[in-house]
Formats: sequence, C-alpha cells, structure tokens
Amino acid sequence: MKNYLLYVTLLVTLSFFSCNDWLNVQPETETDEKEMFTSVDGFKNALTACYIKLNSSNLYGLKLVITDIEYMAQHWTYNLVNYRGQQDLKDFKYENSYPKAAISAIYREMYNTIAQVNIIISNVQEHRDVIKNENLRAVMEAEALAIRAFCHMDILRLFGQMPQNGDKQVSLPYAKEVSTGMIPYYSFNDFTNLILEDLDAAESLFKGHDPLFNYSFQELDNFFDTENYNVELEDEYLGFRRFRFNYYAVKAIQARLYMYLGKKAEAYAIAKEIIGAVDRNGRKVLELAGAKDIGSGNYALPSECILALSNYEIEDNTKNVLYPITAFSDILYLTEMQLYSDLFAGQSTAMNNRIHLWDRLQDGTKRNLLKKYNQPTSSSNTDMKVLATQKQVVPLIRLSEIYLIAIETAPTLDEANAFYIPYMKARNVDASPLREEQLMAEVIREYRREFFGEGQMFYTYKRLGTKNMLWKTDREVGEQDYIVPLPSTELNIN
Repeated sequence: MKNYLLYVTLLVTLSFFSCNDWLNVQPETETDEKEMFTSVDGFKNALTACYIKLNSSNLYGLKLVITDIEYMAQHWTYNLVNYRGQQDLKDFKYENSYPKAAISAIYREMYNTIAQVNIIISNVQEHRDVIKNENLRAVMEAEALAIRAFCHMDILRLFGQMPQNGDKQVSLPYAKEVSTGMIPYYSFNDFTNLILEDLDAAESLFKGHDPLFNYSFQELDNFFDTENYNVELEDEYLGFRRFRFNYYAVKAIQARLYMYLGKKAEAYAIAKEIIGAVDRNGRKVLELAGAKDIGSGNYALPSECILALSNYEIEDNTKNVLYPITAFSDILYLTEMQLYSDLFAGQSTAMNNRIHLWDRLQDGTKRNLLKKYNQPTSSSNTDMKVLATQKQVVPLIRLSEIYLIAIETAPTLDEANAFYIPYMKARNVDASPLREEQLMAEVIREYRREFFGEGQMFYTYKRLGTKNMLWKTDREVGEQDYIVPLPSTELNIN
C-alpha cells in the first residue's frame, strides 16, 4: 500500500462573535488557500481549523484521552456485552474489527491535521509580509510547528517501537510538507530528532514574542476583563495562551519526550525551568491547582494546565460514556474496590482532594464515575467565557506532570522530595518524604491517579516497559502489545 498526503482544503469560520470565540469556533465554509493567506484573519482561521481537528472525537476529543487509549492502559470497567469491540482493544487484539477501525481513524486524523499545519507553515514563510506584526507572526508560526511536533510525538508513542530495550525496530513517516508524493519514513532516532528540531524552532520563535513572558496564564485567560486585569495585547489572538500552543507548552513537550527517551538529565533541567518560571514582575507563571479548582467544579484543573483544548463538544462526546443520560445507560466506571484499594492504594482518601473527582452513581450499585469532564446544567447560566476556559477543558499537559518528571529524574532523593512534598500538599495529602525504594512505585501510582481519563498511562507503561499493568490479570504485557500496527493502507516497510 502507498502512503499519500493529498492536498487538504482548510475548513474555517468566517464570523466571530466575541474576543474569545475562537475557543468555540465551528467550521462552516471552505476557503481557497490562495485567498485565505492574503489576510491575517485567514491565517488565524487556518490555525483555528487545526485546533478543531485536535478536538475531534478521533483525537483528543475522546479516543486519545478518555476511551481507546485508556482501554489500552486497562482502565475502565463496563458491561462486556456492549463493549466487546473495546475489549478487543483492551486485549491488544489489534487485528480485530474495532481496534483496526479505531487505529485507522486516529492515524488518518493525525496526518490530516499535520497536513493542515504544513500548509500554514509553508504560507507563513512565503507570505511573511501579510502578517505585519512581528510578535503575531512569530507566535502563529511557532504554534503551527508545535502542533506538528506534538502530533508526530503521539504517533511515535502509539505506533513507534519501544523507546528502550526493545527488539523490534519501527520506521514511521514524518510529514514536513504538503505533497502528493510519498512521505519519507524515518528510523526511531531520526524521527525523534525531527520532533526535537520542530520543537526547537518553535521555542526560538516563541522567545521574546509569546505574551507569557510578560503575563501569567491567568491574566491572559482574562485579558478582556479590564476591570480586574491590566493586560495590553497587540492582537486579541495573543490571549488565551493556555488554550493554544505556547512557549511553556513547547518546553513541557520537550520534557515529556526526553522522559520517553530515558534522557533524565535533559528532562529534569526543563522541568525545573517550568516549575520555577516567573513573569517580568517575579510572579509564578503557573501554580498547582489544588482544592481551588475542584471547589469551583473545575474538575479538569484548568488553572494548572500548561496546554489544554477548549472543546464545546465535550459533553456530547461523553454522553453515555462517562455519565448516564438514562437509567439504562451503559457507562464506564470503577468499582469501589478499584477506586479505593487500587487507585488510591497506600494513600488516605479522607482529605485527598482528588477523591472529589469521582462520584458514586446513585442507582444502588457501587459504580464510581469520573467527574473530570462534567458540565454545568443548563439552568446554571454559566457565562460563555467561563464555560470555554474553565469547564469545557481537555487537558493535554498539566503542571502536575512536570512535577512528576522532576520527582522521577531528580539527581538526589532530597531534590526529589523537594518537589514531592509540595506536590502532595497541593493534593491536600500530608505526605512523608519518599524513601529511595518507594520512589518509582509512587510515581507510577501518581501518574494513574492524576491522569485517569487524560490518556497518559499507556505511554507511561510503554516507556517503562511495564509487564504487569494494574487490572491486566490474564497475562503479562509484551513488546507486541505496546507497538500498535500501522493501518493496512500504509506502506509496510517495517
């Protein structure tokens, strides 16, 4: 089979209702590429279309966050009668119909998104004079490069070979331009180097141009609130940095990739930079969320997101998946034993604020539902800006992951505990310092507690080569389970 990336026409919106409507924009019409890139608004709309693609249910709107990737991590309990195809994915039976269709959809959507950003990158370089504001031009090009790197990285983590101590080698296609020709395949090392090159280029463009060097995420989330915030932006597009790829998101992706590759020193240096980052007034750029977000019903912890998507379809995507809409809904859940004895093993739940992310279904059973993506009722009259920035939030990278990276990669136990103690305090847990023999086991548990329903656990198991996944009781997990096969439509050169 041949792997082609055909020309992709970008879907854009031609009308905006307020300063933050790009968060909820929906594609309505198609615009010719040549016409689109003759104006600044055309570039903005083209990038917005890429974020819409990332929000697709085949990508980070569902499959790569809540459902398919979590089945592969052995998460969720369900009525097997209604989830037989999903069980095949949980059992790593990639050749069966449901896994094949899901994998193909993810792969296709990823490379379609990459094709769209490649069109933007090509045009921003060719028509630099269209975007006369230097800061805006640099940020937009950096965003496109970062999206390309991010998508390729998750292709690597899903379809690529084991990052360490594996027997099978896998080559993957890295798309750097739009073409009807075949995309070149690269070895694991060359592929990762291309990701790092794109991230380095994005970082260089963000430096000195991203408003995060002047303002905090919170200020930029609320730049329109002139009564409470004093934020001056050259263009409204430069607001809401938490919901667009940004300087610190690029650094976090670098740290995540270095962790995946086992390059602990590099990951640690970046994690320390992000945790200690301050703005021009010496204020922390980001803080751990703790009880404040949960107390406000912001269960996706938006205030500690380094990068998130605002997804106006998240409620529709999760109906009959995470919460029942009828008494007969067949939903995903954890049992009491799974929640308390397994997920929170060795940790008191009396004060732990993360237990409030779970809610027992009041139907006489002991099913516990994840509230992370719960939305306000229609009677609550929630402001649209609040919905977009606090409720309809899909985390892609949170500060808690950066703390866990620092804890795992710290060169000494004292340094690890210097991050672990405040991290646990933010979760309202009065923790004792970790001993050396405890550290890795506790880090793995924390990945599971923190990112349940965020799609990170399978990749954590894969980078560690874990043979015994929690809740995988029938057999050990092997290399063949971690390497998702490329769709049958692809050129099979591996």
